[in-house]
Amino acid sequence: MAGLELKELRKSYGEVEVIKGVDLNVSHGEFVVFVGPSGCGKSTLLRMIAGLEDITGGELWIGEKLCNAVEPRDRGIAMVFQNYALYPHMTVYDNIGFGLKLARTPKEVRDTKIREAARILKMEDLLQRKPGQLSGGQRQRVAIGRAIVRQPEVFLFDEPLSNLDAALRVDTRMEIAKLHQDLGATMIYVTHDQVEAMTLADKIVVLNGGVVQQVGSPIELYQRPANLFVAGFIGSPKMNLLNAKIDAVGSNSVTVSGQDVALIEVPAGSAELRVGDAITIGVRPQVLALRDNGSLVGTVVLVERLGSETNVSVELPSGASILAVLDGDQPLRQGEAITFGFAPGDAILFDANGRACR
Repeated sequence: MAGLELKELRKSYGEVEVIKGVDLNVSHGEFVVFVGPSGCGKSTLLRMIAGLEDITGGELWIGEKLCNAVEPRDRGIAMVFQNYALYPHMTVYDNIGFGLKLARTPKEVRDTKIREAARILKMEDLLQRKPGQLSGGQRQRVAIGRAIVRQPEVFLFDEPLSNLDAALRVDTRMEIAKLHQDLGATMIYVTHDQVEAMTLADKIVVLNGGVVQQVGSPIELYQRPANLFVAGFIGSPKMNLLNAKIDAVGSNSVTVSGQDVALIEVPAGSAELRVGDAITIGVRPQVLALRDNGSLVGTVVLVERLGSETNVSVELPSGASILAVLDGDQPLRQGEAITFGFAPGDAILFDANGRACR
């Protein structure tokens, strides 16, 4: 196995630049997830690593090898696609071993590798079936098995769960996480689903418009987003964002208020802020609590009762909406006036340029 290094990697189609100077280090054995909205460049970046897209500028290193001009088959990678790409007339056994057969791997070695992959994926009893006899989750496991037998230095996954239903996505996600633990392999995984990113990754790379917005562990991105884009993208439900202004500046805190939020003092780190500056307050839905003297007042628009929790959509005086996730089953009704509070330490401030104030 090996790590990767991307140095100022760029991709252009004519005059349109879609990957804009990406720098990234992936250590041996890391599980790295590229995440972002549709069109952000995450699949293009993955295909550049795989050798399926030419590199316009910068350098791609896999292990100790500069791979800009190396053919895909010689990069030591294996890719699992969204659409499985199985041969319908072949058995599972033959689908898994097809690449080895093309490489003229001896039959005994091929058989050993196929059966070991089947054991890892718990599909020994499926080897004589054909793809038409398999569920979507089983087909995806066959595609993963085909990658395992190649014993690549790096596994690449391009939205492998997007064709599965919700229950199968959860099950297959757990299988991929266990596979990573068992193999200790370097894995790069592309998804638009931030829940997949949060649950699978050692390190998340958030992309938008071909630019890396932030790189870090899932909990780091959740608790300390670098900017408004990351704050709004990571977390489910997404972070509430409130417009406000600075009323006073202390040594390590500022006092803020706005049309939708009463005067409150919140930590501000070492950021250079001044009285009168426009500011955005970020508050996770899970940290809001019902309080008689809270700093947020609004009207209940929608109540979603999920048993263990209640999701409450609230319209604020400005017409903006926020969402609160409350424990248990809360007896709230549409049209009811409601007041929320939150601990000052749970708020994150963003300056007028959208950068987090740390």
